[in-house]
Amino acid sequence: MQALELKIIGAGKSFGDFRALDQVSMTVKAGTIHALLGENGAGKSTLVKGLVGYSPLDQGTLLADDREVEIRNPKLPNALGIGMVYQHFTLAPSLTVAENLLLARGSMPWRIRWRLEREVLGEFMRAMPFRLDLDRVISSLSAGEKQKLEILKQLYLRRRLLILDEPTSVLTPQEADEVLELMRTLTRRGDLTVLMITHKFREVMAYADDVTVLRKGKLIGSSAVAATDQAQMAHWMMGQAREEQQAVPRAPVPAGVEAGLAVASLRVRNDRGVDAVGGDAGLSLSVRRGEIVGLAGISGNGQKELAEALLGQRRIVAGGMAVDGAPYHATRAEMHGRKVFALPEEPLRNGSVAGMSVAENMALRNFDRAPLQRQGWRLDRRQMRKQAAALIDSFNVRPPLPERPIGTLSGGNVQRAILARELGDALRPEDAVHVLIAANPVFGLDFASVAAIHARLLQARALGAAVLLISEDLDELLELSDRIVVMTDGMIVHETAAASADRTQLGRWMAGHQAHELAMEPA
Repeated sequence: MQALELKIIGAGKSFGDFRALDQVSMTVKAGTIHALLGENGAGKSTLVKGLVGYSPLDQGTLLADDREVEIRNPKLPNALGIGMVYQHFTLAPSLTVAENLLLARGSMPWRIRWRLEREVLGEFMRAMPFRLDLDRVISSLSAGEKQKLEILKQLYLRRRLLILDEPTSVLTPQEADEVLELMRTLTRRGDLTVLMITHKFREVMAYADDVTVLRKGKLIGSSAVAATDQAQMAHWMMGQAREEQQAVPRAPVPAGVEAGLAVASLRVRNDRGVDAVGGDAGLSLSVRRGEIVGLAGISGNGQKELAEALLGQRRIVAGGMAVDGAPYHATRAEMHGRKVFALPEEPLRNGSVAGMSVAENMALRNFDRAPLQRQGWRLDRRQMRKQAAALIDSFNVRPPLPERPIGTLSGGNVQRAILARELGDALRPEDAVHVLIAANPVFGLDFASVAAIHARLLQARALGAAVLLISEDLDELLELSDRIVVMTDGMIVHETAAASADRTQLGRWMAGHQAHELAMEPA
């Protein structure tokens, strides 16, 4: 058996006075898939960074196949056969599959003997349970194929233990199941051991053999998956002290309610000047007041450009937009006047200024209006801090420090801060939001942050907002949406009521297979 067994005994790590990891012990058995769960800040990343040598642990003992090892840098993990597939792709997009596999070796001779290398790569690919064309350029691969190549890179390096960080976050349901089924095949064959960080209970229950849960740097629970359930794992992660989110009533959307947001024959180009939204005919879509419409699709099919057009960050080529029946051009004044709010994707990059304080970022929407503006031009910083303190308390932003640079907060707390800025006053009936555009609002966040943000979206819906939820997570869309539309190649190709949606069919539409099959049917 090639698969590696790893025992972690009393692992600990501190950053100054902050104890990020405290006496964590666990065993990742050879030839198994071991799921590692925990909220943001639980210590998962600290632990795995110690295992791959990027941030050595302060204390503890590591046993690889019952032999004690000391990991102080990435060299020993490489020698032991420990590798990691990160949440975001690390591929060179302009190179081929073969060239990326060779680059993974880290060192190459000054002259590459391509004939010999291709023979070796071909033999390697034939031995794999899934294969890719060696001559395909990375930019032409789907997200699922890129994720498979990331795994192939590690198998090419003869890894014995593979750490997967959110391996299915960019995949369709079918691609996710295919990748995880392949991991299960390799582990059961004894070729590989897998330590998988995930936020998805379904994946744990369907594919993992064992599960370990961390909370606030400590080991809370560890069990065979067959001996536990989702409720127990959730309890381990969040604890009894966690404040439960109150369910928001979801009355059906009445018939005949007018559209809060509508786009007609919209065309938008990407950064290369190529049509990204609408194609020749243009894209048309409407969201009624008091309705959540989920926009499903694999990343790169025009969702980003559509969101940017709706928020005035990208020029439209043709077509038009309307809010509450009136023309809308996405200017700042119109967004204020029409009560259009947004939760952007990657809020630290797209929705905030990392070097500015939490208070300053929370003032970006209303810094030029009373009570923050005085005497026509002066910014009242006392009022700005007072506003931030109230929003921080209401939306549970941690740490509760208005002066702290927002770039030093965790991802979940950055999103909470942006949520507070956008919806702090907009969730009161007298100031209710009219249109809310949310683009992957919980990507990579922990369970508590996800629950809090989902509750706010449902609250906005209950107050009559037209909510457009753009997400690559089909579970999220099925849970929150009234209707789901699928976007492929810049066009809406499918629409269904969420209550009667078929997960398999949605996945096929997202991947483009269903549209292709329909196009091939005889007239």
